[in-house]
Amino acid sequence: MTWWMWTLAAGGCIAAVMVGIVWRKGLPFAEGEVFRASRLSAGNHLFPTQVLITPTSVVHHTPQWFGKYEHSIHIAHVASVGIDTDLLFSHVQIETTGGAAPILCRGHYRSHAIRMKQLIETHQGRYYKQGPG
Repeated sequence: MTWWMWTLAAGGCIAAVMVGIVWRKGLPFAEGEVFRASRLSAGNHLFPTQVLITPTSVVHHTPQWFGKYEHSIHIAHVASVGIDTDLLFSHVQIETTGGAAPILCRGHYRSHAIRMKQLIETHQGRYYKQGPG
């Protein structure tokens, strides 16, 4: 084999590894109802943002080439949930009571955005009905 064939083979291996990393980081990061943004939306082409809503917290997870960025808010600290619907996608803004930066989730399908809001409101209702702790 000549040098250009070795270069082509090495380039193919590197590309395959990169595709594998992008695919792996696009998988749900946790068990439960994880809402992933569409890869077709702005800012989510390689690593789509994901949101996990549990009975105790809302976790905003953004994969990166190396590591991840996560922002979580306890369900009791969610002040409001807003949905902004564009032509194709919806954006969800989750405000906090403590004045911290809100969670902004861009590029979700409309049905996912509505389900996210319903889950948060349901979990908050249960939390305040049974009381903290």
